[in-house]
Amino acid sequence: MNVDSPGHRYVVVEGPIGVGKTSFARRLAEDWNAELMLEGADANPFLERFYEDPRAAALPTQLFFLYQRAQQIQSLRQSDLFQAGTRVADFLLDKDRLFAALNLDEHELRLYEQAWSHLSLDAPRPDLVVYLQAPVPVLLDRIQRRGIAWEQSITPEYLNRLVDAYTQFFHHYDQAPLLIVNTTDINPVEREADYRLLLDQLRQIRSGRHYFNPGPI
Repeated sequence: MNVDSPGHRYVVVEGPIGVGKTSFARRLAEDWNAELMLEGADANPFLERFYEDPRAAALPTQLFFLYQRAQQIQSLRQSDLFQAGTRVADFLLDKDRLFAALNLDEHELRLYEQAWSHLSLDAPRPDLVVYLQAPVPVLLDRIQRRGIAWEQSITPEYLNRLVDAYTQFFHHYDQAPLLIVNTTDINPVEREADYRLLLDQLRQIRSGRHYFNPGPI
């Protein structure tokens, strides 16, 4: 199903592991004929090691993502975001610091922040951020069903901490129009009716903070 873009030039889809942000971003980009910008987690050589031994691999994992983001932002700037049509991304630069604060110890976090400051990151502001959320049991079920090997070692404890961190982050987020979506009872990737329902919400948003909490369809 091809649909018209709602007029946003830069849309970011965010949310914790397992919520479906990348799959939803892919579908939006396809239907809007938009450029897709992906987080690129598969390219991080430390990520699988992190989930096997978080304490040992947290710092290189975060630094890899940080420098990867810097390259992606530079590419955005060079291509002139405002002349290139619509872009859809499955990551928000600011959330890198969320993961850093969650996973690094005091000394590692200080080093990470020094690297961040030296990079002088200045990401373009999204026209819309879509924050997909779901409770931990739902996330664990989705992670198990999609069957990515290194994700199977993610613990409920870690997901609880991650969900709490996302909740706190978006409670204070005011840098762009924000749509907070409870995906517990909907699947906008696999179910057409759910997808259309969520698209209708996206079309209506131009400013402010909005909540979408649909029940089962």
